[in-house]
Amino acid sequence: MAHAATTHHGHDHGHGHEHDDSTKTTFGFWIYLMSDCLIFATLFATFGVLANATAGGPGAKQLFELSYVLGETLLLLASSVTFGLAMLGLHAQRRGQVIFWLVVTFLFGAGFVGMEVNEFAKLVADGAGPHTSAYLSAYFTLVGTHGLHVSAGLLWIAIMMHQTWKFGLTGTVRRRLACLSLFWHFLDLVWICVFTFVYLRGML
Repeated sequence: MAHAATTHHGHDHGHGHEHDDSTKTTFGFWIYLMSDCLIFATLFATFGVLANATAGGPGAKQLFELSYVLGETLLLLASSVTFGLAMLGLHAQRRGQVIFWLVVTFLFGAGFVGMEVNEFAKLVADGAGPHTSAYLSAYFTLVGTHGLHVSAGLLWIAIMMHQTWKFGLTGTVRRRLACLSLFWHFLDLVWICVFTFVYLRGML
């Protein structure tokens, strides 16, 4: 009887320790996201100050195609939805469903990055690189920083697909997927701000 009580107590202690680790991990990741918010806020502020500093060169109306940027936006929004479906699979303890939707999310995200790289390459080829004006320098820095974050997110998704397949939906895997979910949705929110503030406002 005493042994059973000790075992039960040990189990509760282990469960409590795991809960504490999960809370600390999530809290720590929120702090990271807040620091990332400050980085993007600074980049947005810099872009806002330099929005008209085109040095007589092209502005948003001459540089961008709204339909193309809208396509990028839809890809990233779709990836946010599919990541949500992956998290539903996580809560339902369906490993195959989690991996499937992570693959779809990865493909949408990769498509977004590919379109962004193509856009950058076209601008540089047309003589509108970051050195052309302060406006374009601020543009490339802001949008490029977001693109690097998405690329890092894609690497993280690939790692989590492997870990989910190899280890299953363990407590550690669940915590990491929860943090990745926060990160990915955060990037989606930042891009909506980029689309509105950089592209839409500049073209209208």
